[in-house]
Amino acid sequence: MVEEPRGSWFGFGFCGFGQALGSGREPQVHSPEPLRVPDAGADADICGVRASWSYTAFLSRAGQVQLSGSVRGAAEGCRDAWASETLLVVLRDGRGPGPGPELQAWAPDSALCGEPLWARTVAPEAQGEDGAGDSPRAGPLPLLPGARAYVSPLPPLYRPLAPELRARRLELGTEHALLLDEAGQVYSWGGGRQGQLGHGTLEAEPEPRLLEALQGLPMAEVAAGGWHSVCVSETGDIYTWGWNESGQLALPTRSLAEDRDTVTEESLSERGPGVAEAAGAEGAAPAPFIAVQPFPALLDLPLGSDAVKASCGSRHTAVVTRAGELYTWGWGKYGQLGHGDTTSWDRPCRVEYFVDQQLQAVAVSCGPWNTYVCAVQREKS
Repeated sequence: MVEEPRGSWFGFGFCGFGQALGSGREPQVHSPEPLRVPDAGADADICGVRASWSYTAFLSRAGQVQLSGSVRGAAEGCRDAWASETLLVVLRDGRGPGPGPELQAWAPDSALCGEPLWARTVAPEAQGEDGAGDSPRAGPLPLLPGARAYVSPLPPLYRPLAPELRARRLELGTEHALLLDEAGQVYSWGGGRQGQLGHGTLEAEPEPRLLEALQGLPMAEVAAGGWHSVCVSETGDIYTWGWNESGQLALPTRSLAEDRDTVTEESLSERGPGVAEAAGAEGAAPAPFIAVQPFPALLDLPLGSDAVKASCGSRHTAVVTRAGELYTWGWGKYGQLGHGDTTSWDRPCRVEYFVDQQLQAVAVSCGPWNTYVCAVQREKS
């Protein structure tokens, strides 16, 4: 089973369909609240959260998947789950005709009742859970056990991967895919009209293409947002690229500057597609506004913090640091940044709730418009 570290889960952001996020009393939550999953018990041992727009799938260490939001339901004997608006995928024990677990694809509104849309038995030698043999150790869904294929929310549902890719993690955005291989190299493919592939153009790529800008820099994490991408290196550096309309790359964006009335129209001049100059401090060089960043940009967190985990929503980004702090930025309309308001930010901002509560973040999982965080009590020094 693919698990996050043990700890308590917290949620914030959009919950307009009644998906478990915090107290459950409001359609949006602006600050982190302890997670309460209906019908799962007050002390449910949640080990993973897979959030779509209108519902969330909670995975327990006992192997139960619990659905909350626009659809409700539960299934036992589950090793992993992956949620989207068009497809709910679960990996279940002992359901297929063979000795391995069965991969099932369901219509979300089926509530895991009846028969799945599609099912496939995973051969034991392809499970790759112990890292033995030639199969790389695969990450969570949508990458399938054995790392030789992945599941797509659009037909064809089952998509094979070239064996030489040796994938260990795969992330899907709205129109693009990111793959992290065993050597820490990143590949991308799919739609590229917002620069989300990172190859320096806005062209689509039909097949996985090595991200040459990061070649030779081993990566530990990849995350795909709606139309932006983030990766974390083994040394804790963060790289971002793609669409920056809401500041989700933590690069200066014109829309937020105008909202804060920090510039005037007279201070703006065109500098090519997607870039204009912003008025800086007196005597300082103007800072560029970035609407589209088509290749990876290095991002520095405050105080030189190193990142270890990253996750992306539709237009926001969340990062956990080595010290257990949580930073968020981007679109904040529904409180998904966790700062107690609905402000959007184009720079990393620490979520003070976890600092104030003496909590250390250990994992983060973003839905399109919300954020879930696993945290443990910080040890006293």
